[in-house]
Amino acid sequence: MVEPVPAAIFQPPGERVRLEVRRRLPILNIMRWLNHELYIEPIDTYIDPVRPVKRAIITHGHADHARAGHDHVLATPQTIDIMRHRYGANCAGSFQPLAFGERLAIDDMTVSLHPAGHILGSAQVLMEYDGRRAVVTGDYKTHPDSTAQTFELVPCDLFVTEATFGLPVFQHPDPMLEINRLLASVAAQPERCHVIGAYALGKAQRVIKLIREAGHDGPIYLHGAQEKLCGYYMAQGNRPWRSSQGVGPREGLLSRPYRDRAPVGPA
Repeated sequence: MVEPVPAAIFQPPGERVRLEVRRRLPILNIMRWLNHELYIEPIDTYIDPVRPVKRAIITHGHADHARAGHDHVLATPQTIDIMRHRYGANCAGSFQPLAFGERLAIDDMTVSLHPAGHILGSAQVLMEYDGRRAVVTGDYKTHPDSTAQTFELVPCDLFVTEATFGLPVFQHPDPMLEINRLLASVAAQPERCHVIGAYALGKAQRVIKLIREAGHDGPIYLHGAQEKLCGYYMAQGNRPWRSSQGVGPREGLLSRPYRDRAPVGPA
């Protein structure tokens, strides 16, 4: 039987040196215990698994990351609250809250959660094991957002990043410039109903807050699907979107779905 030969032997001398150096890089050591499915082998745990598993670390409450049916979930307290709001109190066998920055020893590994800036309670996962540090970001945002905890840059040997908008072609405009364009249209066409499509968790609350920060003081009407989570954000201290005209939960800001308003478009 022929013994397998290292690929480096067949490379030119310069390439062989580079391959040998790569074998000693921290990333290759880490990938022995963190694989492409974000499975952490030393503690038998997945990060944001796509199917129900025995143990899961959940980075945030969006449905493509947080799913029901896991036996045990580790997450920030706000992510746990959001999962229960969306999926029901018994959507996991058990929950274990972990505050930002708190270090949790699990066998020979230490896990901690750090703000990701994406939505309320969103977290990056830092794993410290065998002298190495790896960060899995989940969804994150570095732009300031007063409805979410500010992104924290965590020193590490391996940084596993989400890259939904990673290509240079994605150049997002300044949020406040877009809000000012919206409010200019509202002022120019007060007889028209302006409809904003925004995801019910994180996005809707951010848009409402930006509108208030831009000085708009009139009522903002919501679709019924957004009520519960807007109410949770308010309970967590995100209150500045309330109008000084007294628009509160029973007067339209959170209680009336969009269908109660006038039709879209010209009369």
